[in-house]
Amino acid sequence: MGVTDRPPNIRHFAALAATVRHGSLSRAARAVNLSQPALTQAITGLEASLGVTLFERGPQGMSPTEPARLLAPRAEAAITHVGSPRVTGTQVRAFLAVVRAGSYGAAAEATGISAASLHRAVADLSVALGQRLLDRRGRSLALTPAGERRARGFGLAMAELRAGLSEVAAWQGKAGGRIVVGAMPLSRARWLPEVIARFTLAHPQIDIAVHEGSHTELVGPLRDGDIDLMLGALRGGAKAEDLDQVAVFEDRPALVMRAGHPLLTPGLDVAQAMFAYPWLMPGRDTPLRHYWEDMVRALGREVPRVGIECGSVMMIRQLLLSGDALTLLSPDQVSVELDAGVLAALPTPVPVTRTIGIATRAGWRPTAAQAAFLKLLDEVGRELAS
Repeated sequence: MGVTDRPPNIRHFAALAATVRHGSLSRAARAVNLSQPALTQAITGLEASLGVTLFERGPQGMSPTEPARLLAPRAEAAITHVGSPRVTGTQVRAFLAVVRAGSYGAAAEATGISAASLHRAVADLSVALGQRLLDRRGRSLALTPAGERRARGFGLAMAELRAGLSEVAAWQGKAGGRIVVGAMPLSRARWLPEVIARFTLAHPQIDIAVHEGSHTELVGPLRDGDIDLMLGALRGGAKAEDLDQVAVFEDRPALVMRAGHPLLTPGLDVAQAMFAYPWLMPGRDTPLRHYWEDMVRALGREVPRVGIECGSVMMIRQLLLSGDALTLLSPDQVSVELDAGVLAALPTPVPVTRTIGIATRAGWRPTAAQAAFLKLLDEVGRELAS
């Protein structure tokens, strides 16, 4: 259910959730401020669009079927995230499309909906909420503080509905389901590729999308519901607020350099000699940079100048091959070059370890497919660490 799909009818899902909660059409209708015929019509429309029966009608009231039981908690969570009964799915889709595209024109190209229609839907949404959501800055748009909160809530609402629909599709025996993974650099070396290879053999009907980036680039989409889970070095403090983190294995970075580097000379005091060479390191706000600086200080030395800051492992590989620079890197990230003998690695003079694991939104409830993927991530991660 992306921005180009038919928007969900949020009121239909509200009707479903209320009917499951109250077990009676009359009580449910009062709860969502609809007439009983309108509520019945909403449920009938949802059943038609899904191709399932949601309730068994009987003298004791409305008994939810399995699809209704699967959808109801997702619908409840989505409605909570939306935060207003006056908001429509069309308005939410338009708003999220504009936020992601950065302008009405770009959103129109992405969705196939006219810029005028998008503008009208966003304006109606702002009126319904009584909040200004967007500010114009030149030719682009910027979220107001209220807009940022609403964008996150709407994104999480859509993620819940997508999960619920995937669960119903799985119950129907239909192919479907999607897992969106945010992958930081280390996870892309061996861990994630091995998991995807095994998972797709067992679950060929499930789509997997991998979004590559740094923690800074991925944590926002994770919190907004655009990414289901994030893999890589775990963080602490404020960066981990509202996230659940599970440690999977410990990574031990090494000193990496070109084959034939002078530092490889037998008997050399690496702890002293390594400071004679230039360093390639990622940016100052990265865990690996902090580990390197801690290692240097533990040796009683001042942190040397980093002439080239680079977070791209591909570029670091090439730079290492072209000179005498050193870096701190997980051997898994350059395993092909190490096996080929074009790069070499030495243990760090002071032990360096970092915890690698899985980060998800606090309170996130995975679908069965997502849970199977998480289980495999844990199994493969522990295999690689053993």
